[in-house]
Amino acid sequence: MTIKVAIADDQQLVRMGLRVLVDAEDDLELAGEAEDGRQALDLVRRTRPDVILMDIRMPIMDGIETCKAIAADEKLSETRVVMLTTFENDDYVFEALHGGAAGFLIKDSEPEDMVRAIRLAAAGESLLSPSVARRVIESLRSRAPARARVHPQLATLTDREREVLGLIGEGLNNDEIAGRLFVSPATARTHVSRAMIKLGARDRAQLVVIAYQSGLVR
Repeated sequence: MTIKVAIADDQQLVRMGLRVLVDAEDDLELAGEAEDGRQALDLVRRTRPDVILMDIRMPIMDGIETCKAIAADEKLSETRVVMLTTFENDDYVFEALHGGAAGFLIKDSEPEDMVRAIRLAAAGESLLSPSVARRVIESLRSRAPARARVHPQLATLTDREREVLGLIGEGLNNDEIAGRLFVSPATARTHVSRAMIKLGARDRAQLVVIAYQSGLVR
């Protein structure tokens, strides 16, 4: 299956590097490029890419506002937004995930990590894993609200699903959750999927945000 990838960044050099990366892979196809948020939104509406790599900081409309617009449009529900960031100097990671991003990539990530992340995003997987995961979780921890904002559907979760949600908020993947709870990975995946459905989360990244906002992670 060919994965259509769009690129949105106001730096021409960054766009060129990502274009070369996409063109080098047989299963990736470039859907188009944009240099600001408004162009990015138009591009997504026109080409319906599977994944868009989008800078958080862009002129006219920044990446977060563009991400929210994409997430709010039911016709674009199949497009996964992956934010590009320098991370260490960026205060908007939490807001990006809350706005509907599937995750984020550090701009100086290794090419193989970029390609893997694109494929994971297209498959509906979370980008809050391996080398970046723990740093993301620490970032979210530092930005967690002082007063919990409990998700209105949290009460619909079973005790085990609630427990799983808390472990997702700690940054655990399905295999780690299975090991912690002494269940099979398939059972862990089932609990994650059910929590996602009940909470109306687009992806695992959204579950992380919900876990923090609902006070399940300290």
